[in-house]
Formats: sequence, structure tokens, C-alpha cells
Amino acid sequence: MDGSEDLLVTVRDGVGHLTLNRPKAINSLTHPMVTEISAALTAWEHDDDVRAVVVSGAGERGLCAGGDIVAIFHSAKAGGAEARRFWFDEYLLNAYIGRYPKPYVALMDGITMGGGVGISAHGDVRVVTDTTKMAMPEVGIGFVPDVGGTRILAGAPGLLGVHAALTGAPFRGADAIAMGFADHYVPHADLAQFVAAIETDGVHHAVSAHAQEPPPSEVATHGEWIDRCYAGESVAEILDALRNEGDPAATEAAELISSRSPIALSVTLEAVRRARSLTTLEDVLRQEFRVSCAALRSHDLVEGIRAQVIDKDRNPQWSPATLDAVTEADVAAYFAPAEPDLSF
Repeated sequence: MDGSEDLLVTVRDGVGHLTLNRPKAINSLTHPMVTEISAALTAWEHDDDVRAVVVSGAGERGLCAGGDIVAIFHSAKAGGAEARRFWFDEYLLNAYIGRYPKPYVALMDGITMGGGVGISAHGDVRVVTDTTKMAMPEVGIGFVPDVGGTRILAGAPGLLGVHAALTGAPFRGADAIAMGFADHYVPHADLAQFVAAIETDGVHHAVSAHAQEPPPSEVATHGEWIDRCYAGESVAEILDALRNEGDPAATEAAELISSRSPIALSVTLEAVRRARSLTTLEDVLRQEFRVSCAALRSHDLVEGIRAQVIDKDRNPQWSPATLDAVTEADVAAYFAPAEPDLSF
């Protein structure tokens, strides 16, 4: 089976390999790549000669830095139709991965963020390494965690997931395991042997032979003050608690959150809380699709991408400019049904 220049699709010794191949863009996902991944997985599901799937990223920088946000920027400015189609297909793929019937091994090596989490963290064999740098950084561009991420964030121990969602800060492989984004820790230097073992001996044997005990999770060591500070009813209350905590790490978190989009923060907090009561990944993805479509109509998504990626002045002018200016109605509007809605 052939892929394309941006996605290498191969089968070796009964193992289907999907290699994201845009290393200069840290393998950011495009709509055609999503379509090609879905097609390959569908073909392999019904191919008895393929017993497992391995997903990886080309180059040395990471699995995938997320979706192609430059394309999202231009689509949003043109009315958002292309972005909506991209998310529709991407979220269908995320759900498909979550119920894939064959072992789905995701190598979450290096940078794995946003959409990269979506194609890895819903698999059943999720591998991180000593180079893993993971994040759901959407609030930094006026967006909200998606690709099923709010489900994992909502299920993290205590309020670690709320901390990760509101700061958008990167975390390491051991943290990813502690928060429920990953299962196994394999040193980066052993990945080639690990993949070879999958091909020769099967997934279970490869994991048994190469997975190691992860180092302690740094994020989890802050769990006590995280649970205390993030229990606030609103983002403003959370910020006050962080600033009054007296821990340098809490102060750093407050500074980071205060730089993010006020509306994105408010919607993110609500999205994670709502995700806790949603039963399935599909239910969460449907909610996220509604939120994402609403974000397309917002000022902050275009402004956030402009400031971070287009002009790179790192000085977004958010609107509303403050948390106090965000109303309950503003937040509720993000959760209204989309037209058409995401269905499975």
C-alpha cells in the first residue's frame, strides 16, 4: 500500500507502519494525511496479514506537533468551511483509533502535541520516551483542547488535567503516563529495537522486553497544591489561588495562564468539567467539534495564530481582553450544536 509524500504507509513482517513525514513542520497533520491514515487503518482492519499497527514520526523532532494551524488560520479568515471539514474527519479518525480492533502502537517520541495526541493517546499501546515533550497547548492560540484530549484531561488524577489544560505547558513522558496519556516508557535509544521486536515477536513480547519503569512524574509531585488551587469555581478564582499559594511553580503557572486567551481559558475549564460526565470518546469528540466550530467564529483563534505563527510577535490582543469580561453566555455559546453536528 502506498501513502504519499507526507505519510509513508508500509507493511513489514505483518506490521502496518504509518510514518508522518513532514519533519520540517514537526509532522503537523494536514487534511489529506488524516484521510490517508483513515484509509490505511480501514484496509488493515480487514487484512489478516496485518496483525498490528505502528505510528511514528519522521525526523528527530517528534511524532507530531499538531494540526496545520496555518491552514486553520486561513480557513477561519475565509469563513471556516475547510477547517470544519478537517476537524470533522480528524475527530472521526480519533474515535476510530479509540476502537481499533488490532494493536495500535503509538510512538510518542519527541514533540507530541494537539493533533499528535489525537492520533496516539487513544490507541491501546501508547509509548513515551525520555525525549517526549507532550502538551495540549491550545489556549495559547485562543483555541480549546480537542482531538479527544478533554476526555483524558478530565480523567487525570485529581486536577492535574485542569492544570495541563489551562497552562497549555509541555510535560514529559513520565508525566504523560501519570496523567493517563500513555502506558509504557521505552528509552529513545531502544525504539528501533522495540519496533523490530514488534515485527519479529509481537507487541506483547516487545513491550515486556523493552518497556522500563518511568522516572518520577514532576507534575504529580505538585499534585497537592494543584488539587487545592484548581478547585476554584472560575479561572479567576484559580488564578487567585495560584498567586496566593506561595509555591514558585504555582506562581509560574499563574503567570502562564494569565497570558492565555480569557475566553479560551473559560471555555476550556467548562469543556473539561463537562467531559467528566460524558460516557464515551465519541460523546467528548462531538462536544469538542461544537467548541471548535464556535472557535472558528471567534476573534481569538485567528488572533492567537497570527501572534504565535504568522507574525510571530508573541503579543496577541485578546477579545474579551480580561476574564471579568467573559460572560456565562459567551461560554455557553461554544457548546451549542454545530450544523451539521458530528455523528458516528
